[in-house]
Amino acid sequence: MKLGGSQAVSQKTGVVQSRILKVLGMMSALCWLAAGAWAGPQAKPASAAQTTTSEYVGADTCKTCHEDIYKHWENTPHWKTTLDTKGGASHQGCEGCHGPGGAHVAGGGDVTKIFVFKDHSAKEINSRCLECHAGGAQHMNAINSLHSQNEVSCTSCHSPHHAETKEFLLIKAQPDLCYGCHLQQKAQFAMPFHHRVNEGLVNCSDCHNVHGSTKPKQVRVSNTSNTVCFQCHTEKQGPFVFEHPAVKIEGCESCHVPHGGANAHMLKVSDVNLLCIQCHTNSSFSGAGNTPSFHNQRTYFQACTLCHSQIHGSNFDATFFK
Repeated sequence: MKLGGSQAVSQKTGVVQSRILKVLGMMSALCWLAAGAWAGPQAKPASAAQTTTSEYVGADTCKTCHEDIYKHWENTPHWKTTLDTKGGASHQGCEGCHGPGGAHVAGGGDVTKIFVFKDHSAKEINSRCLECHAGGAQHMNAINSLHSQNEVSCTSCHSPHHAETKEFLLIKAQPDLCYGCHLQQKAQFAMPFHHRVNEGLVNCSDCHNVHGSTKPKQVRVSNTSNTVCFQCHTEKQGPFVFEHPAVKIEGCESCHVPHGGANAHMLKVSDVNLLCIQCHTNSSFSGAGNTPSFHNQRTYFQACTLCHSQIHGSNFDATFFK
């Protein structure tokens, strides 16, 4: 019985040892697999990075052929991209806008190997500019702007290399830049009564967001989401206890021509009474109150606003007398 017991113990010991060897073998295999998995990915990015970096030659290389353009460009805000290494070579210098220049240089200056803005559509140009300039309130509606919808590109107004203005890299200063397309508005600003745009006191971009807005005509909105007119004409904003519905609902353009006209205060018509009775009449299309019967409309030289002096809104009188 004792001999049989020792044989059983030796058999169990052999089984345990074989199992330990198997476990050690499996652990060794796993270690080799882990080492291979670690070494593989580490080697691939290194080669990929070398390939990507070789496509970019740097702004100094561009300068050797385009010295005149580079001289103008280095005085613009875009030059600062050469100092920003966070985005890598694809976001630095000339190649941040024109793409990698390795093939362009290797091809002896082959322009088909690089992005030349004048050879591309407005949609392609705008898309490239918005890769960096898409953020912020000024450009958040740029894709849906009226300029973009009418095939006006960023480079139609901006020149990264030969800008004539210190701000915004414009090809011309306002309003001459805007007048290049908006000839009707140019004529309106030449009228006797107008906003002082030609005099340089107001810019087109003060009222319009040229990169797109949620309002018609790309009109800006004030900080309180009201009409942009209130940014200058704050005394007309209110809030008032008694509000003139024409101002509250339709806005300033219900009575005024925004750019300029032949009438004082840029009113739509010369006779104030005629302007008022466009709404204050017996007709069925207007919900405004009718002009009282004791008002004599034959007194052409007497304006309604002589009595209704607070026509934009009042805190004291529902008839806007005071």
